[in-house]
Amino acid sequence: MKFEESIQVASPPEKVFSVYSEVSKWPEWDEDVVSASLEGEFQRGATGKLKPKGAPTSKIKLIEVTPNKSFTVECKLPLCKMHFIHELTDSGNGTTVKNVLEFSGFAAPLFGRMMGKGIAKTMPSSLQGLKSYIESK
Repeated sequence: MKFEESIQVASPPEKVFSVYSEVSKWPEWDEDVVSASLEGEFQRGATGKLKPKGAPTSKIKLIEVTPNKSFTVECKLPLCKMHFIHELTDSGNGTTVKNVLEFSGFAAPLFGRMMGKGIAKTMPSSLQGLKSYIESK
């Protein structure tokens, strides 16, 4: 199961990526994140925690990081993995930011219906928060 949303940000990919890489500051621009932390550098293999609004704290892991282009956050669920993919594309006059939420594994259909649709509803406000945060600086 897959959900996708994108937005145009009037800033270069390097700036957008630098905001994303400050994990502890995610709650400043994403109203659906209560707290976020990462142990170590923003690089592949780094682990941390994410506390979404109205949900328990989850362990997260960066499974892919390509500076100024993309990164993927993985959260393991019972018999399922949730991947939150963030892609940055230089559009010449800014950056197209695309977020993709994917569920894989045996229980993916169940978690996609239970969690995915709710998370997908918050993706536009999360992206708008990112855009406003970056463009106001």
